[in-house]
Amino acid sequence: MADEVYDLRGLNCPLPVLKTRKKLQAVAAGSRIWVETSDPLAVIDMPNFCLTDGHRLIETISIAGGHRFHIERG
Repeated sequence: MADEVYDLRGLNCPLPVLKTRKKLQAVAAGSRIWVETSDPLAVIDMPNFCLTDGHRLIETISIAGGHRFHIERG
C-alpha cells in the first residue's frame, strides 16, 4: 500500500508542523506519510519537528514550488 500524501501547500509556518503533528497522532506507530509544503521554512521546521517529537524523517525531496517530506511515525 502506498504511503498517504498530505498536501499542506499554501500554508505558512507554523501550520505545516502543527497539522503534520495532528495527522501523525491519528495513525499507528511505524506508519509513513508524505507531507508536501510550499513554506520555505519547512526545510528547517520539519526535521526539527521530527527530531523533537520522536519521528523519523526518511527523505526530503525538492518539488516544484516547495518540498516533500517522507515521515515515519515514532
